[in-house]
Amino acid sequence: MENLSFRTPIKIKPEENKIDFKSKIILFGSCFSENIGNKFRYFKFDEITNPYGVLFNPVAIENAINDCIHCKTYTKKDLFFQNEQWHSYNHHSDFSSMDVNHILSKINGNIQEIHQQLQNTTHLIITLGTAWVYQHIKTDKIVANCHKVPQKEFHKKLLSVNDIRKKLTSIKNNIFSLNPSINIIFTVSPVRHLKDGMVENSISKAHLLTAIHDTLDKNTNYFPSYEIVLDDLRDYRFYEKDMVHPNETAIEYIWNIFKNTWITGKTEKILKEIDVIQKGLLHRPFNPNSDAHKKFKANLLIKIKNLKDSSDIIF
Repeated sequence: MENLSFRTPIKIKPEENKIDFKSKIILFGSCFSENIGNKFRYFKFDEITNPYGVLFNPVAIENAINDCIHCKTYTKKDLFFQNEQWHSYNHHSDFSSMDVNHILSKINGNIQEIHQQLQNTTHLIITLGTAWVYQHIKTDKIVANCHKVPQKEFHKKLLSVNDIRKKLTSIKNNIFSLNPSINIIFTVSPVRHLKDGMVENSISKAHLLTAIHDTLDKNTNYFPSYEIVLDDLRDYRFYEKDMVHPNETAIEYIWNIFKNTWITGKTEKILKEIDVIQKGLLHRPFNPNSDAHKKFKANLLIKIKNLKDSSDIIF
């Protein structure tokens, strides 16, 4: 009987400018950026994830990055008041607040931090979620988040491949002018935006993929997270209950492929030690006062100290 394969694994060649614990990483984009950012955080990399909150479309991501490059200062004029809170159309609702000074302080503080970080960042990871955008009719600006403002105040439209290509090229040019040695990694979120419609979502993803591949060059790369989920895993057991978002098993699978592609072999060995320590820190004992648990904690502290002494990792 001929051998049957029930998988279509994607072959990805290892990249050159790999990530180690000296790397500085910034992630912008969709909720998938949060998933990968959480992995970097868990393994104690120097990372900043979504300083504007979750962003889905290329225009919102370009606006956020340009704000940080040019050190934009937000004022009350850049905000609006809705449902007893102040909001920014350029930010996720995580930034919304009843206190206008609080939201401005948080936004401007993040911009200053990212501006400084971008000058030394080694890897910028950008995850695009959708080519569908909402244009605020009154201001004629494409927003990152509608903040539950009535739908009649927006015009929904699909960005063309050329529109997206221009935005990605702008991002690259502005980033490289600030930091010529940075590595940019583009990826497309495997999360399907079904509220737009199944066919509309497919068109959206196709526009994103085409535009990205039109802009790739020496320091700009593509990681196929979209293809890994849709073409390799392609099974609902790898999704959350909403049947849209990848579950922890899928995220772990993607992370392992990313790790093999982008993280140095020497660093990967240390990740195993960190994983043991992290699981130990998360362990909840039946009897916290037992001699066995005290010994367990002492051994854990020794492992942390040894890791600190042999690397720049901070616990």
